[in-house]
Amino acid sequence: MAPEVQSKKRKIDEEGVPIKKAKKKQKKQREDEADLDVEAGLNKAFARMDGQLLADHIAQKTSRFGTDLSPIELSDLYISANAIKDTTSYEKPRNLENLPDFLEKFSAEPEKLNNASKTCGAPHTLVVSAAGLRAADTVRALRTFQKKGNTVAKLFAKHFKVEEQVAFLQKNRSGMAVGTPQRLIDLIENGALATSHLKRIVVDASHIDQKKRGIVDMRETLMPLVKLLSRQELKEKYTDTDHPIDLIFY
Repeated sequence: MAPEVQSKKRKIDEEGVPIKKAKKKQKKQREDEADLDVEAGLNKAFARMDGQLLADHIAQKTSRFGTDLSPIELSDLYISANAIKDTTSYEKPRNLENLPDFLEKFSAEPEKLNNASKTCGAPHTLVVSAAGLRAADTVRALRTFQKKGNTVAKLFAKHFKVEEQVAFLQKNRSGMAVGTPQRLIDLIENGALATSHLKRIVVDASHIDQKKRGIVDMRETLMPLVKLLSRQELKEKYTDTDHPIDLIFY
């Protein structure tokens, strides 16, 4: 009787994990690993994620890293699928070389990408990177949109003090700005970085480091990122029909 009952139960491996479940998890891990191209510095999975998949992915990461937050606080950080622009039609590798082309493809008026508002410190495009070194490389990639009187702003912590960036923003016009999440929050909150002319926020999501980590894979970058993206003055404009801000994951 006992052997017969045993045969009807799901097989269990030596660690007590159902074999089917273990195999499914291993397959998922292999698929995830296949998307991580360390040599190119890319997580290719983001290229296939539409708004809903991205919203779910970010929400999952936020719940994982925000264990000290209440359910209400977590819900305040939620970015809806409707807020995220679908860029799955872009077929080229999401590296820095292709970033200018990507921006032109998903801009309503690509010819205006090299323009800057007459207001100092009020860019139309904000690119959010995980770290200072990556942000510096991104600034160089975007200099194709830079011209006299329109400088790509460097808004990251590495080698730059907040006071220096405040002074720069107060005196210079920038159509584009590149920064790290927490530094961007600090500059918005002290009034130096204006969001009044913002047309798009681009999250440098596909880039990974040598440890296969991207901006959403580390607590120290993911939590300030979602706090930045869920700021009320930005959140309410993601679905605004008159003056929208495009939220884009590159």
